[in-house]
Amino acid sequence: MADASRRGEIPVLYEDNHVLVIVKPVNMPTQEDESGDLDLLTALKENLKVRHQKPGNVFLGLVHRLDRPVGGAMVFAKTSKAASRLAEEVRSRRFGKSYLAAVHGRPKQPSGRLVHELLKDGRTNTVSVVPEGTPGAKEAILDYEVLGEADGMSLVRVKLLTGRSHQIRVQFAAVGCPLYGDQRYGKERAKPGQQIALWSAEVAFAHPTRSEPLRFTSAPPASHPWILWPDAIEASLSRP
Repeated sequence: MADASRRGEIPVLYEDNHVLVIVKPVNMPTQEDESGDLDLLTALKENLKVRHQKPGNVFLGLVHRLDRPVGGAMVFAKTSKAASRLAEEVRSRRFGKSYLAAVHGRPKQPSGRLVHELLKDGRTNTVSVVPEGTPGAKEAILDYEVLGEADGMSLVRVKLLTGRSHQIRVQFAAVGCPLYGDQRYGKERAKPGQQIALWSAEVAFAHPTRSEPLRFTSAPPASHPWILWPDAIEASLSRP
């Protein structure tokens, strides 16, 4: 179990009575899993309980998820009303999620849309591209734009239109551009110990009670391979 100083390392981008927007640390589970490691949801609940001096359980709704190795901007609901309304934004695809990723090679087009049918194997927690009509498969859609190239890799900005498990990782691997450091879907190119280069760079949504548009950004860490494209990353975060 991590100590309180570890929980204090979770940066808060925005907080009010209804919404909490934070920067998820890499390699931290979003919610409790079989590893037994401290998860983000539990850490945030404990932090809120202390800060607001609440004697009982703290409500914190999970609006969306990030894979354990992925870091970046993430939104939580602090009330059941906010959770319900934000969940509806996700379902209706009005909740905006943009990512930055470093991929091996270069997509065939400088920008475009990837559409695949994905099937998840719950036993192995892996996802694969399957033919249309496969029972249990779900459509996965994303838009991408190449922002820069260096060292045989491309920096891409990705906008998710669906929220399938491992979607970005699987779809880019399927077109021959696996993510840097992806030990699961790019193991032929990834070296042991490399951190996957996938970052939740932006979340955008309507405030659940005030309806005003909100947008929050988070820059990836200043480490390899992100340091290959500092200007492109800064420019990407500064535009809608």
